[in-house]
Amino acid sequence: MLSGRPAKDAPLLDGIIALEEVLAEFPDDYVIATVVAMAHIDIGWAWRGTGWAVEVPLRNREAFDAHFDRARDILESFPNKDMSSPLLASAHCAVLSGLPTDTNRLIAAYEALIDMDPLNARTYRNMGTHLLPRWHGSVQDLEVQARRMASRSQAIWGAGGYTWVMLDAIALDDAACSQLDIAFFIEGLHDILTRRTDQHTVNLLAAYCANTMGMTLDAADEVAFVRGQIADCAKWIIRQHLTELHPMIWAHAARGFDNNLRVRCPDRFAAAGAADAHRILCDMFRRELSQGKRVVFTDRGAQLEPV
Repeated sequence: MLSGRPAKDAPLLDGIIALEEVLAEFPDDYVIATVVAMAHIDIGWAWRGTGWAVEVPLRNREAFDAHFDRARDILESFPNKDMSSPLLASAHCAVLSGLPTDTNRLIAAYEALIDMDPLNARTYRNMGTHLLPRWHGSVQDLEVQARRMASRSQAIWGAGGYTWVMLDAIALDDAACSQLDIAFFIEGLHDILTRRTDQHTVNLLAAYCANTMGMTLDAADEVAFVRGQIADCAKWIIRQHLTELHPMIWAHAARGFDNNLRVRCPDRFAAAGAADAHRILCDMFRRELSQGKRVVFTDRGAQLEPV
């Protein structure tokens, strides 16, 4: 759909019409309403993509606007301040991100959601993305709010709140990347992995550092320097924390964690992620491998064994 030319016989509306029929049957159920609204939001982003507005074909923009308008209409019947639901709050944040929105209103919505669900890293990441100049903020807004989130969530994430807010934003925007407080960002990486030791998080941050940031070419010197510093963090993350490989995360990282990515074959997508990870790991451990050793990842991390 990003080309503006879906297949002529594509049943573009069948699924959402079915969901709307369920909502019509249960109009007072906020969970069903949220699911239907989020479906409209997802469809809207599928039409639009994540580029600058001037890059979006008119037909795609009109479809995006129509789905977001419908999502807003659905959610207006369920003000989150009356329900204190993280699910509903996340939907309100999501719909605000795609509509003309005052920056302070967007920040307030994300702060309310983070207060309700402070362990959900995705919320911090979405907030940072939507504070970029291409959406609803500026590089200055992003920096200020990342520091505020670090302060507000210090008891939970340490400096990690800053890192989570900046994570996707600096991968998308060179100006934001060039202004990054790299020492604070890396401190946040350490704090996150001290507090969140699950392998999903470890793979996500390792792949982000090594692939999302480490494989980007043609950046200005100041941006390349920041990316290089972050890419170097993959070494200690992998050596100290990695015990298993999650290929899907590595594949997603190679494409900038684009949630609108069209994956035609999940098996091939995962295989590409595994290949990327193996290539990066072989390069990282090339000295040990050249000495006739093999690297085995166990529940105690990377272990060197004779071949």
